Amino acid sequence: MAQTIRPAGSRSTTGRPATGSLFATDGRPHPVQDVLMVVTGVLGILAFVTAMFHHLHLISSWAGLVGILTGLYGQYISKTTWERFGLIVGIGASAVGFYLGMAHGGLFGGVIT
Repeated sequence: MAQTIRPAGSRSTTGRPATGSLFATDGRPHPVQDVLMVVTGVLGILAFVTAMFHHLHLISSWAGLVGILTGLYGQYISKTTWERFGLIVGIGASAVGFYLGMAHGGLFGGVIT
């Protein structure tokens, strides 16, 4: 219990030096998972912010849908708890933006009649 949190320069339980990254808690780099987490977060923020404006429903619904799908795939291949936490926050913001965008006009509202 006393070794729950280790400093960045210490060795991990596998004997490899820790990377010092916030997201790579197992001491290994995960570039694909980190990129998916960042993309999901950016799309979630975009969907959430644009959902507050009724006339931006196309952006919020599409960004939310892509953010949800990206986050779900990121969850599928994630390795660490920090990656999963970041993905869940991004998926939540994407879902709120997607649902509000769908309520304001949907994916094709006004474009296809």
